Amino acid sequence: MNGVVRTLTTTCGMLREQGHEVMVISPDQFASIPCPTYPEIRLALNPPGAIARKLREFGPGAIHIATEGPLGMAARRYCARSGMPFTTAYHTQFPEYIARRTHLPARWFWRYIEWFHAPARRVLVATESIREELRSHGLGKLHHWTRGVDLACFDPGAPPPPEFEDMPRPIQLYVGRVSVEKNIEAFLEARHPGTKVVVGDGPALERLCRRYPEVHFLGRKSGRELAGYYAGADVFVFPSRTDTFGLVMIEALACGTPVAAYPVAGPRDIVTDEVGALSEDLDRAIDAALYCDSITCSGYGTQFSWEAATAQFLSGLAALDGEAPPV
Repeated sequence: MNGVVRTLTTTCGMLREQGHEVMVISPDQFASIPCPTYPEIRLALNPPGAIARKLREFGPGAIHIATEGPLGMAARRYCARSGMPFTTAYHTQFPEYIARRTHLPARWFWRYIEWFHAPARRVLVATESIREELRSHGLGKLHHWTRGVDLACFDPGAPPPPEFEDMPRPIQLYVGRVSVEKNIEAFLEARHPGTKVVVGDGPALERLCRRYPEVHFLGRKSGRELAGYYAGADVFVFPSRTDTFGLVMIEALACGTPVAAYPVAGPRDIVTDEVGALSEDLDRAIDAALYCDSITCSGYGTQFSWEAATAQFLSGLAALDGEAPPV
């Protein structure tokens, strides 16, 4: 359940609550294989014509292609051949992500991203920084689609975990996937005094546990329990340089916890001087963020609602004008 999946599942849930009928075509409906280096993500082995058949049977009023994987490719191909409008979204900095794992130039993978999204009626993007980056790669039909926070769950009143009681302050928290593209080592190497806590799971967890025995690795948390970790920490540290938004940042802010991060796409679109700090020196960012007011942080975090985000998603869709997908 990463940020992209949480965004999609929450959006689908809210659309259904509003009376829309939503069909999700996802890898769990097909035979699949683990994505290399990211086994939690499944890559579908869809039979030829399977996507086209599902779309014809459903007769959608709009088609949105959420990811650039095998199912997204099949849907894109069907829409292009049929002359049907569709929208896409750019959720993840895949070129940089793959470049970090393969040590190949990111520009090689940008060619695929440019090609994949070019025929979309609109490309939905979460922040202005990502909008500027996509424009620089020739993608101009962009539509703003922000993110939200479950304010019934994430708030400053969430009870902190008992583990925090005996930890030296300030408690510096990371929440998210524990993997190489998240740049977690930059946080773990920071020299600011206090206690470092990592909440999450992933392929790098075992290696980092061995390398940083002084860090508290507490595993995956969710819901109100996760909110307590946010609310009980003194600063939330977001070391990633490859995220397009960073849903965990606004969850932390809604819980009253300031954010320290690098001045890159995502953080620089969300974090202001009142609710956190950005610096190429992560220690300086952590130190500065600790001076931020918790009430100001939580008030800022409540501005991100899933209702507003879902309305933006709806307004960005490309309607099929009541026409059923061609046979």
